[in-house]
Amino acid sequence: MDYAIRHITQEEWPLLEDFLYEAIFVPEGFAGEVPRSVIHDDPKCRAAFEGFGSLPDDRGLVAVVDGAVVGACWVRTTNEYGHMDDDTPSFSISLYAPYRGHGVGGAMMRRMLDELQRAGYARASLSVQKENPALRLYERLGFRIVGDGADKTEWLMVCGLLDDA
Repeated sequence: MDYAIRHITQEEWPLLEDFLYEAIFVPEGFAGEVPRSVIHDDPKCRAAFEGFGSLPDDRGLVAVVDGAVVGACWVRTTNEYGHMDDDTPSFSISLYAPYRGHGVGGAMMRRMLDELQRAGYARASLSVQKENPALRLYERLGFRIVGDGADKTEWLMVCGLLDDA
């Protein structure tokens, strides 16, 4: 699959809302549909996209295929899922379903980790549902489990970016 990864533009910031909804892990066997309102009703979800671009640590990348944005990877230091502290950017990432499993997400995350390291961040964090197969990708990228996330269904993971992190 041919794709390009580039920085998100201000005009594309509203897409983060859609990609956050796409990032919601739905376990196998789940009947029904996750209401889209959850990303607005849950303050930790809202914090992942609301006001993006207004904080100094806001950084985002998009994956583009045939001129269309098909995925996004962004970090913030707000109190969202995966938040560790005010010095550690936390990841949000997702791709539209047809583009998953082709290495695009890993490529976006590696680029973001490189950019964070060059900017001097000591570490990055994320949360992942314990049943989510993406856990294996995050471990391959250097993230390690440091404990439960916001509740017992998710892990908080951290990736050290500096030698002493």
